[in-house]
Amino acid sequence: MKGTGTQQLAQENERLRRDEKMLRLLCETSSSAFIYYNYLEDRFETMANWDHFFDFSISNMEDLSKLYDRVEEQYEIPLREGLFIEKQKRDRESFEIKLKDRRLYIEVEVNVVYDSDGKPTDKIIRFKDVTKLTAQKDELTYMAYYDTLTGLYNRNYFVRLLGEFLRRAEEETKKVAVMFMDFDDFRRVNDGMGIIAGDELVQLFGQYLAGLMNSNVVISHFSTDIYCIAIYDPCGVRSVDMIYRVIRERLKKPFKMMDGQEVTMTVSVGVSEYPEAAMGTLELINCAEIVMFKAKSRGKDKIQYFDGAILEEFLQTVTIQNKLKEVVFEQNFTMYFQPQYYAGSGKLRGVEALIRWRDNKGDMISPSVFIPIAEKNGTIVPIGNWVIEKSVQTYAQWRDKYHYPLVLSLNVSAVQCKKRGFIDCLMKILEKYDVSPGEIEIEVTETILIDDFSYISEQLNELKQTGVRISLDDFGTGFSSLSYLKGLPIDTLKIDKTFVDTLLTDKNTKIITESIIYMVKRLGYETVAEGVETKEQFQYLKELECDMIQGYYMGRPMPAQGIADILEKLTMKVG
Repeated sequence: MKGTGTQQLAQENERLRRDEKMLRLLCETSSSAFIYYNYLEDRFETMANWDHFFDFSISNMEDLSKLYDRVEEQYEIPLREGLFIEKQKRDRESFEIKLKDRRLYIEVEVNVVYDSDGKPTDKIIRFKDVTKLTAQKDELTYMAYYDTLTGLYNRNYFVRLLGEFLRRAEEETKKVAVMFMDFDDFRRVNDGMGIIAGDELVQLFGQYLAGLMNSNVVISHFSTDIYCIAIYDPCGVRSVDMIYRVIRERLKKPFKMMDGQEVTMTVSVGVSEYPEAAMGTLELINCAEIVMFKAKSRGKDKIQYFDGAILEEFLQTVTIQNKLKEVVFEQNFTMYFQPQYYAGSGKLRGVEALIRWRDNKGDMISPSVFIPIAEKNGTIVPIGNWVIEKSVQTYAQWRDKYHYPLVLSLNVSAVQCKKRGFIDCLMKILEKYDVSPGEIEIEVTETILIDDFSYISEQLNELKQTGVRISLDDFGTGFSSLSYLKGLPIDTLKIDKTFVDTLLTDKNTKIITESIIYMVKRLGYETVAEGVETKEQFQYLKELECDMIQGYYMGRPMPAQGIADILEKLTMKVG
């Protein structure tokens, strides 16, 4: 029996020696490092490739503070919590840390062994170098999202981000604009200077565009010399016009190449907007691309806007032209009027005349759709004349019946204003209905000034001499220049709805709006804020001493009878 016991002891010792040898070989050949902790003995031991990671040892609980000191700050708390997972009664935890002053990423895995009573007995903490894996993962992530030449988003990820914009816009009832942008005559760079120079130019411009990105503006290098910009809720400083303007300003300066040459380029831009142009991402991009080619056909270095889904559905160019030529004014067109109120007193100041069109099928067609087409084919002149006569006639009826002083605001297009004899036509209509020029306000937009500023200025000055008031509409949203204000006989300046929309939520918009009102008052003009939809917007504009308010909060556009009802109540109060 004694011999058998001795033999069993020898076999057990041999097994332990083999296990110890195997453990030693595993530790020596492992690229990882380990900390072993025995709860019963309160004993620490470091093993394997420990020196590769740390230049200190762990022999007691206090030594763990050395470990915490070696990791970057953001990893310290996760490391502390991870090392003591037994407090959460978990047996395994895995997380990643990064060491200070070393580009070393470490995967930490903590395993705890519990006895039958649920008390921890042993803990093994493994440290594995995953720097290469992390670098590879970061590289793959970069390749999945970014364009390697420019550092902008690649096409696939851009489409994904645009899709997120559209989902968000649907929930919040906002617009999303896409700008499809292409270098003009890029071939001359590739052919004349070489493909490498072409890539360098694409890279330099891409690096500039990267500076325009933020949470609401994302930019992609699509291919070759094509870039795409998506803008969520385009307005104010992030409006399409504003972004296009700053890009054009940059392109006025040459790009300096590595070989010392300087290259000046221009771009053609196509713009489409959700939901007017399309409802999906690829369709929206395609619409912007289509109109970009139209911009090129117009002579390059231009921006072209897509007319919208309504234009696609109802008003294909030929169809809309035919409809406009066949239209029966009294049958198809009708006039709506939107009231304007003094912000301080709340008194009715006047109305803006707004045309509405219902085609023969009974469908309403937006002015934003048919007015541009009418301007192109010349039908805007008879339409404009009808609007003036119908509005003045209605105004005269109100005046004669209610004797309430009003200002009638009439929108005039660029084509109409440039038409020889426009002023004579207006004066004849006013004389026909015995309306004084001083009761009329002509509204013109900034874009009317672009093509022929000198002639338009002469026309407006001549109108001013008759006593007609002049209002500059949509200020700040087009291609405006403050120098325009010096040469124009303006009485009123209208602050565009895009500023009012974000007045209370966007700091930059607030600063711009406050500056406009302050500046305009110093120049002696009146201000009208349009698109005021909430009490909060109204109160803030009133505090800024904006003169007049126009928008849904005070009154929606309505048929003539709606204004008559308002005047009826006002005159009854006076009576």
